[in-house]
This record gives sequence, C-alpha cells and structure tokens, in this order.
Amino acid sequence: MEAKFKRVVVKIGSNVLTQADGTLDTARMESLVNQVAQLHQAGVEVILVSSGAVASGRSEMKLQKKLDPVSARQLFSAVGQAKLINRYYELFAKHNMVCGQVLTTKESFGTRIQYLTQKDCIGVMLDNKVVPIVNENDTISVTELMFTDNDELSGLLATMMQAEALIILSNIDGIYDGDPNLPQSKVITEIAPKRNLSKYIQTGKSSFGRGGMLTKCNIARKVAEEGITVMIANGKREGILLDLIDKNSQVTHTTFIANENVASGVKKWIAHSESFAKGKVIVNQGAGEALSTEKAHSLLFIGIVAIEGNFEKGDIVKIMTEDGTELGVGKAQMDSVKATANIGKKGLRPFIHYDYLYLD
Repeated sequence: MEAKFKRVVVKIGSNVLTQADGTLDTARMESLVNQVAQLHQAGVEVILVSSGAVASGRSEMKLQKKLDPVSARQLFSAVGQAKLINRYYELFAKHNMVCGQVLTTKESFGTRIQYLTQKDCIGVMLDNKVVPIVNENDTISVTELMFTDNDELSGLLATMMQAEALIILSNIDGIYDGDPNLPQSKVITEIAPKRNLSKYIQTGKSSFGRGGMLTKCNIARKVAEEGITVMIANGKREGILLDLIDKNSQVTHTTFIANENVASGVKKWIAHSESFAKGKVIVNQGAGEALSTEKAHSLLFIGIVAIEGNFEKGDIVKIMTEDGTELGVGKAQMDSVKATANIGKKGLRPFIHYDYLYLD
C-alpha cells in the first residue's frame, strides 16, 4: 500500500461501533483495529477518536430506578469507557501494539496552556509508537461544557496535532446530492472550499450519537479551511481505512479539499475557539471596516465601544459590530476590567494583536 498521508485522525462514530440493539459491535472494533495496525506497519500515525462509551455502558447496566439524562450519561460513560478501552487494549495487543487513553473536555481546549499540554501528551505517545485513543470525559462534561459531539473533538485534534487528514467514519458512504435512502441519490465525491451544501444536508441526529450530517459538514469545512483534508466515509465498509489512505484506491466517499493557504498554529487554535469565547467586544464602524480589509490590522481600544462578559488575559473573545454582526474571535491581551477602563483610548498597545486575531 502506498499511503498518501503520514498522520491522520480517525473519528469512529457511535453508529459504526454499536449494533441495532445498542450493544458494542466488537467484530467491527476488531476490523478497524486490524486496519490501524496495518497502517502502523506502513508508517502512518493514527490518532483514534472513538465513540461508543455511553452505548457500551448502557448495555452493561440494568438500572434499578430511572435517572435524569445527565446522571445516566455520567453512569453509562464511567462504566462503558472502562469496557471500551479494555477491549481496544486487548485488540491492539494481538498486534504487539500499545494503545493509551486520553480523556479530555471542551474546557481543556479553551486555554492555550492546556491546549499545548494535551498536544505534548499525544505527541509523546506518537513518538513512542503508542496509539492515542481520545474521547470526551463524559463523566464531567455536561450541558454547556460538552462538545457538540466527537466530530467537533476530532476536528480540534486534527488541527492541534497538525494531521494531514481527518477521517470521519459514519454509517453512510458520504455526503449525498439527495436523500441517501433514494436510489437516484449519489455521493458527492469532492467538495471545494466555500461550496454551499445546505440543500443536500439531512438535519436529523444519528441513532446513538449526539451529532448528525450537518454537524459533520460544518466541522469538515472548518478543518479543511485550515489545510487538512477531510474525508467522510462508511465505517462499516470492510477495509475502509486502508482504502481511504491508499493512493491507488477509488473507494466511494466524500473528500473536503484542503485549503492551500494555511494559518499559523496559534491562529488555528483561535479559529476553532469560538465556542470557548468568554466575552464579547463591540467595535465601531471604522474598526469593523479596518478589520474586514485584507490588510493586517490589530484591534485597538480606540475602535472599541463596549465590552461584555468577564474574562481574563489570554481568554478568547468574540468581536462584534454594533449591529450584531460577528467579525471573528481573538485572544484578549488584558482582562475585562482593565479593558473596559481603556475603551476609546488612544496610544495603548492593541487589545487584540493581529497575530492572535482570526476573522471570519
């Protein structure tokens, strides 16, 4: 096999790892692990983002009383994650390979220090030929602290680890130009940047996961904009990972074409940090127009008319116009109290330097 990528993130969805009754599909797990092992032998580094913990735990538990959704999720994930990672460990051991578990939260991506700590951890695992298996820590990630789903997590990881490709395995062959259940519908094989897909996307959620195809497309588009090839494919198709990474394979799937203009590592982090924003900065018309030009501009206090929310130095904040239009996000150079006191002043260092500014 001639591999076209050297480092990939593979997201395995709940519908790939669970059977119709909600129990863990161990045969599918074994097939995917066998493929990862072959890629490993070919020199491809694979980071797995694996769903299935909650579904796995649910199948193990016979509840004595009804639980609220948050408590049920915490219980099922605590039990299921142990079962899931143990199964992965056994399957990789058959190939004389070692895997390691990384549990993370949305907040762990929200600060630069924690972001880099996670990056170093996964990096040292790859350096020592350990397969990282990443999942959200569902025991403590609840309500607004949760990722949209593991699609969002996999996109953040792909960017953080400078992967060449993100592979999202679902239970269909890709993005269709119509209803996937209709025989006349066909898979869209390539999606260029900025292509409008709204008329094609089904908005329903997956059977066992939190996400749907709309979420996958939004994540795929953003990751591709950061210079990473994204592929959506059918994880239940035999040999799918090998086919996707083999230069000579023609397996059916959807590829989001990577943008050739790649931002810096810091800007990539900021670009994916909108959901971590701790506050808002409202700018006047002049500042809005300056930021919207192609020429590089920092956000100065003279252009700020209001600040909302409580944030610390280094936190991510949204940049808004007075009419409510979102311009982008940036890294605050001081906390909200000091920043509020400097609104409208001249001659101060930028509130958000261009190097830490990402505009939509």
